[in-house]
Amino acid sequence: MFNRVSKQMSSRSAALLLTIDTRLDRILKYWLLLAGLASAARIALNPHPPGEAAFSTFASYMLLVVAPFASTLLALRWFSGGHFQPQPATRLARFGSWSPVSRADAERHPLYGAGGIMVSLLVGMMLNVPVRAAEYLAAMPPLPESAPHWLLVLHFSMTFDAVLFGSLYMIAFVAALRGVPLFPRLLGAIWLGDLTMQLVTAKMVVAAGPLPPAISSALHHVLEGNVKKVLISMALWLPYLLLSRRVNVTYRHRVPV
Repeated sequence: MFNRVSKQMSSRSAALLLTIDTRLDRILKYWLLLAGLASAARIALNPHPPGEAAFSTFASYMLLVVAPFASTLLALRWFSGGHFQPQPATRLARFGSWSPVSRADAERHPLYGAGGIMVSLLVGMMLNVPVRAAEYLAAMPPLPESAPHWLLVLHFSMTFDAVLFGSLYMIAFVAALRGVPLFPRLLGAIWLGDLTMQLVTAKMVVAAGPLPPAISSALHHVLEGNVKKVLISMALWLPYLLLSRRVNVTYRHRVPV
């Protein structure tokens, strides 16, 4: 019974992985279309006339839509032969007993590749981008031509956060998909950077001047939610990235002793 369920789950994850890999270009096109329409609707539904929106609003929405698309294309070029990249000289993941194998032996191993539970991590990284963009569009209304200093700082920091980490999570997604050995370290660094960015945003906005109570409460809620999401992701996936046989075979070229 257990073997049958395990085989069904493995076949479904393999089919989903193949769909993601072969239709990634279509997924990116859908992202451009849907994210562009959502940004346009956000400007059109602004209480102020669209013509009164500041140029920074159009620029930030354009970056929000284009940056993940461009970073994914660049990552596909950078990591086209990602599985051929050398292993790092120093191991950071030292949990468990492992024996190194050659790249050829690792590729012949039945657990080699971004299949199994790894597919859930890939989907989660990819879904992080539209979720983050939706939260940004909901939290940040289009800026008018004249805005207080604290609002300009808030707009800049929130835009920077959404654009930068939307792009970085897609780069990590491609690295995982292409078997880049540095993928676990890359994702760990992105998590730490994401946590740091929430603290930096809070300090920047507070230093810009007193905020209206409603804005201060909403900002605290958004930043706290972002921190919780990153911590939950780390709690769920960090043990897997350290101890999973599939991860160790695929990205570290080593097998259990």
